Amino acid sequence: MSGQNSIREGKAEDLPRVLELIVELAVYEKEPDAVVTTVESMLEDGFGQDPVYGFFVAEDNEQIVGLSLYYWRYSTWKGKRLYLEDLIVTESARGKGFGKDLFNRTMEFALEANCTGMVWQVLDWNEPSIEFYKSYGAELDSEWINCSLSAAQINCYFAKS
Repeated sequence: MSGQNSIREGKAEDLPRVLELIVELAVYEKEPDAVVTTVESMLEDGFGQDPVYGFFVAEDNEQIVGLSLYYWRYSTWKGKRLYLEDLIVTESARGKGFGKDLFNRTMEFALEANCTGMVWQVLDWNEPSIEFYKSYGAELDSEWINCSLSAAQINCYFAKS
């Protein structure tokens, strides 16, 4: 990258800005009230005794403008995979190469960690992101249905049994 732009590993002190980017993404994805995580929970989950995620940040003149948050996944068919949870670039910095640089660094990290590949999701209406991923030759699978249960739903299930 040129100028003062850089990609680096995320640090605990980045978390307040990281959470701001996550909220910005939730608004973009039409889910403004869906974010329940906090800086405190992210600190424990990412920097506590047993970290469950990691991240890279993109900086423009020492200001964080982007984020790539990942965690490990294990596929019974493929083995160790890197799961890209979110790739976020703040609106004012889009189109300047930060997303590409973050994505490239995340792919490099997957190789450095001896992963068999990297997986992620993209909303079917997010055409700019779909085209971005297609430019890498990514396979977009429309056959699988995403499933999830919240902790409240799990507790409700067990309360009934």
